[in-house]
Amino acid sequence: MRNKISVGIIDYLNVKPLLYGIKHSRVIDDINIVETFPSRLAAMLLSGEVDMGIVPVAVIPEMQESYIVSDYCIGCNGPVATVCLFSEVPVNRIETVLLDYQSKTSVTLARILLEQYWKISPVFEYATDEAFRQRITGTTAAVVIGDRAFEQRSKSTYIYDLGEAWKDFTGLPFVFAAWIANKPLPDGFIHAFNEANAFGLMHIEEVVQESQYKLFDLNQYYKYNVNYVLDEKKKEGLAAFLFLLKQVQSPV
Repeated sequence: MRNKISVGIIDYLNVKPLLYGIKHSRVIDDINIVETFPSRLAAMLLSGEVDMGIVPVAVIPEMQESYIVSDYCIGCNGPVATVCLFSEVPVNRIETVLLDYQSKTSVTLARILLEQYWKISPVFEYATDEAFRQRITGTTAAVVIGDRAFEQRSKSTYIYDLGEAWKDFTGLPFVFAAWIANKPLPDGFIHAFNEANAFGLMHIEEVVQESQYKLFDLNQYYKYNVNYVLDEKKKEGLAAFLFLLKQVQSPV
């Protein structure tokens, strides 16, 4: 029996189109799927618990070996809707920012934007559980990512989309997560994996029907907010983020 490749995925709505393709292709026979949240998946890739995963790109500098193994990613070219800074006051009045414990890339992006784009220096506090969202009051704001950001959109007075802010700041798209391996993988597998991702993106309607989500229009989300193709502009945006990442101490 051949060894299967352990593939980590993020249990968020934005990964469902890619996962749909994987589960409906022959590549599913070659992998074991592990589901968790972004910061945990990054730790699993670093420790070797998984061979590859759709991981936060902020983990790349921490890896001894890293290989981007797909032409697809979780990115955006403007508002992404599910990575936001939520507040009850305008951004220039924020004094404390709670950082989502599930995040790695997004909380670092928030630090960069707050300091270099919005030009403020709040106190950063690392959240440890879901209760942190209840503390978004007064001058205390929070970075919330993933499906929980959809919930928070109906509760907070001010919503600052980090994908949109990055685009305004740099003029570039942003890559939140990419398919990254910690070892070389066979070319045949990578080709089949790419085909599986592409297949999923050709069946967005089926993904939307399976999800039956009521808090946000998933057709809009998948077609206009999340941008899945890792093209040259996104690679340029990724390089810009990794450069700026060196200038801040990683908060996770």
